[in-house]
Amino acid sequence: MNDVLRTAMRERGETIESLARRVGVDPKTTGRWVSRGATPQPRHRAAVAQTLGREIADLWPDAVRPRQPLWFRPWAEIETKATTLRSFQPSVLPGLLQTEAYAHAVLASGPLVDDEVEGHVAARLARQAAVFDRPRPPLTVFVVDEAALRRGDPEIMHPQLDHLVTMVARATVIVHIVPIRAGFHPGLAGAFVVASFDGRDDVGYLDDQAAGRVTEDVAPLLRTWDTVRAVALPRDQSIELMEAREWLT
Repeated sequence: MNDVLRTAMRERGETIESLARRVGVDPKTTGRWVSRGATPQPRHRAAVAQTLGREIADLWPDAVRPRQPLWFRPWAEIETKATTLRSFQPSVLPGLLQTEAYAHAVLASGPLVDDEVEGHVAARLARQAAVFDRPRPPLTVFVVDEAALRRGDPEIMHPQLDHLVTMVARATVIVHIVPIRAGFHPGLAGAFVVASFDGRDDVGYLDDQAAGRVTEDVAPLLRTWDTVRAVALPRDQSIELMEAREWLT
């Protein structure tokens, strides 16, 4: 029996028959979801979750497994071994600093369907744990364009900015904001990350519309990093900007 689904239905005042009508299936099908623990098809999972105001992963956790593109897996492995990560993002907040709701909104804006979005969100949260919850987490320095702070609905961005402020309270997490008044700068060409290690050369990561790639040619990235870091606000002023967030109503 799916006790979570049954409880969610009770809280919303839904019966097997009423939920079946809302989702567009036979009541016997809905009954199997509740009494036998059967897993609905992806479109029905999404419809039920929306009707009950729950996440798909809450109702059917086994149906939502972390998903990570094959091309990204080498970098995810690199992240877990780096001693320092230097990340620049011009348009969205870095994946390592995203809340679940923010990650869901970003990923859902692309071509992924509901179940795929949930799986990628789960993978992103797992990445964060693998980096930040290590016994010796790396020094992570993020430079983010102010435009990324201003993009998103207030109900998503307020908790997201609260999360950023919480994260920068950690000694190993630093965030610098490039103010819009800085104008044009080389970082607007795209996001990148540089990973450093003890006893080996730096490695870079570049992202684009189709996929991402790992590169050992980090010299151009480091030159851009020096520039964006130079035009970014100091740490304390960056935190003040995130806390003020006067653009959110």
